[in-house]
Amino acid sequence: MYHVVCATTNPAKIQAIHQAFDDIFGEGCCHIEPVAVDSGVPEQPFGNHETRTGARCRVMNARQVRPEADFWVAVEAGIDDDSTFSWVVIENQNQRGEARSATLPLPSIILEKVRAGEALGPVMSAYTGIDKIGNKEGAIGVFTAGKLTRSSVYQQAVILALSPFHNAIYS
Repeated sequence: MYHVVCATTNPAKIQAIHQAFDDIFGEGCCHIEPVAVDSGVPEQPFGNHETRTGARCRVMNARQVRPEADFWVAVEAGIDDDSTFSWVVIENQNQRGEARSATLPLPSIILEKVRAGEALGPVMSAYTGIDKIGNKEGAIGVFTAGKLTRSSVYQQAVILALSPFHNAIYS
């Protein structure tokens, strides 16, 4: 059984990581341990580079907290242009996998508040009345009428980032 350290305590991200590991390595393949670590970037990262840096920094910090783990995984959500997206970074002792998630275009009324300094989660909670929406369906769930959720989009990105760990061609 793999010891997987998630560099987050966010339930939507933990669910995505757990499901992706089950999808790739088989149900019950891992024990997930969430840890709260710093991203080294603002609460609301902007741009591809800053968001990816946040995910890489979270993995590095998680490795320091739990060096005995088999995998360290981070999901960092950000804003790029007019959309929200995330970077997933996964490491084990020997290699790294990274993948960017699908992007969701955001309405201008939401973007205005985010660009003024508010994080997307609180802006969406105020807009929808759903407390801590970032721990639930997220903006993705709201704007896709529930067809996708924050967790389902992250799950796809985690599966993509896991590709180097189960395909010999990456070695």
